[in-house]
Order: sequence, then structure tokens, then C-alpha cells
Amino acid sequence: MDRGRWKTMKKIVDLFAGCGGLSMGFQDAGFNIVGAFEFWDEKSVEKIRLLKPEIIIGGPPCQDFSHAGKRIEAGRASLTGAYAQIISEIRPRYFVMENVDRAQKSNTYAFARDIFVKAGYGLTEIILDASHCGVPQKRKRFFCIGSLGQKDGFLLEYFNNQVSKHETTLREYFGDALDFEYYYRHPRNYNRRGIFSIDEPAPTMRGVNRPVPQGYPGHPNDPCPLNENIRALTTLERALIQTFPPSYKWQGSKTDKEQMIGNAVPVKLAEFVANALKYHINCCETEDIDFSQFAVWLHATQTLSERTQKDTVSRLKRANHICKLNGKPDALYIFSLEQNENFKKLTPAVRSQLKRAVAFYTAFSNASFVNLEAGV
Repeated sequence: MDRGRWKTMKKIVDLFAGCGGLSMGFQDAGFNIVGAFEFWDEKSVEKIRLLKPEIIIGGPPCQDFSHAGKRIEAGRASLTGAYAQIISEIRPRYFVMENVDRAQKSNTYAFARDIFVKAGYGLTEIILDASHCGVPQKRKRFFCIGSLGQKDGFLLEYFNNQVSKHETTLREYFGDALDFEYYYRHPRNYNRRGIFSIDEPAPTMRGVNRPVPQGYPGHPNDPCPLNENIRALTTLERALIQTFPPSYKWQGSKTDKEQMIGNAVPVKLAEFVANALKYHINCCETEDIDFSQFAVWLHATQTLSERTQKDTVSRLKRANHICKLNGKPDALYIFSLEQNENFKKLTPAVRSQLKRAVAFYTAFSNASFVNLEAGV
């Protein structure tokens, strides 16, 4: 993590935290989880307010929206509206809401969306397939990411550039760690296949995990016939496919564990979304930059003419105006700068000059950080 840029990590509260997949992904991306709630009431809302979160994340219960449920909007689906009301009342700078893909077209989400918009949030709404985001599993999830005062779609360009066209397979993710080539996942009905290969993404992990039945008839799309070596995945294997670390301590009965795993947000998918938000924050937020100290450093350490030194500071200011600096620039900042439409309109020579000024500022930031660590 870039300690210069993230010396004050964004404080996050996770609502509907479940087993913590969303929190773990954001934590892995460098954010600071200060609170997590699974069940809450009016007193909990006051606790959330006292934590002063800059970001609220959460996946309201999805059973009433999901393909596994009755596809009706009732009961726990109303918690989506409650989540929106909390966002509107507490007004964090950002929020992230996750749900099953079909939730986007629901009346319940339309109600929540209206609350977000009236509260002043610009929204990026996108359905992501986890297998295109570094997770070895086909799992489509809807994300609504809000930023106060931003225009709608503020992260779509980032996602369009970062979502892979390639699906991650089990073999690619686990390498030689797996001791099988094929496995069984019980289908909802026998019109669907039940046998899968490790050379493809796993199907969506569900909340149940059944063994191979004696009466499985086979399916034309099975990659191989059923044989004595084919088995269902273990609970641990399912958790690993959800990209939880092997050391994660699951609680409850086997049934409870399987249900939690099936309901979880894959950690790596959460991290992918967290990095998108981090990109936006790096682009749009800035600390006060001491350009005068940068000018002093240029004069003391670089063999540049006085005119070139002044031009370098001016070019850094111009780069900062196009895409906000926030601490020490890194590859993500350069990517953000290069993707900016105003930067693209500049001539190649000017773009090169601005990037060179950023490179000087990176060296200045590195030197300042080393001196800070050494107590100079």
C-alpha cells in the first residue's frame, strides 16, 4: 500500500456484514474497517453515526431477489430500502451496495435508488461476473457505488478497462494444489449438468452442498462420464473458491458453514471493487501539496536550469489540476491521468512533459518518506 497516499485510510462501516467477505476485500485494498453490523436497530444507527464512516458498504439480504428464491420482493428485501435510508441519513462520502444481478431491475432497488439520488449521490451501477475479476467462479453480482456530488457512471471507464475478457479457471487460480480434474456440483434439476472441469470457472457457489446421488443420470454437457473419482467439493474447497484465505475460521454447523459460504461476497471480487473506488478517490481527492518544498528539492537535487525547474513545478500543478494528486503518485495515478479525457486532448509532447513532472514528484515523495522514516 502507498503509505504516502493512504496515511489516513478511509474509515468503513460494513452493514449486513455476514461472514465478512466484503470487509476483507476492502481491507486487502488498504481501507480501514471500523465497524461491522449484521443486525441493527435505531441504537445501532447511532453507533454507526458515532463511528463517522467515510464509506458504508453492505449487501442487503438477497434471498427475495435471487435465482434460488421465489423471485418475489417481500420481507427481507425491504432491508434494501432500510440500507438506503441509513445512507441518506448518515451521508458518508461514498457507499457500496452489493446484491444479486436481478436486484437491479426490482421495484425495491428502484425505491432505494431514488433515495440515493435525492441524497445527492452520483451512481455507478454495474453487474460484474466474478470470473472476469480474478475469482475462479462464475458469479454475477450487481454493485451500486455512490459518490456524493459525482456524475452518474463515474467508475464505468475504470471498470471497462480493468474487467478482464478472460475467465479465471480453477487450474489457473490454484495451480497444482488441486488433487482432482473433475468434480460434482448438484444441479437444480437434471436438465442441467452436474460435472465440471477445473479448466473452467466453478459454477456459482450456492448455500447447499450435496454429495453425488446414486441416481445421477449424466448430462450431454458433462466434460466426462460419472466415475468413482468424481466427488462433490469439500466445505474448505468451496470457501477457497470464494477466495477466502485457508486460515479463515468458519463458525457453526456444517449446514451453517455451507450457507454462509454460498451467501458470501468473494473476497477477491470485493477487493476488485475496492480498488475501483480507491482509483476514484486517488483521482478526485487531494491533500494539500506543498509545491514550494518540491521546488526546493528540485533546486537542491536536480541539475536543471532555473527555467526548467519552474516549468516542472507548473507542469506538476497542471497534472494535479487534470487529475488530483493525493500523496505519492504510483502506477495507478499514471493510469488515472492517462485515462482522463482532458489529458488525452493534449499534444504528445505536453503529455510527456506532464508525466516527467509527475516522475520528479514521485522521486521527491520517496525522498521525503525516507527522511521521515529516518527521523530527518
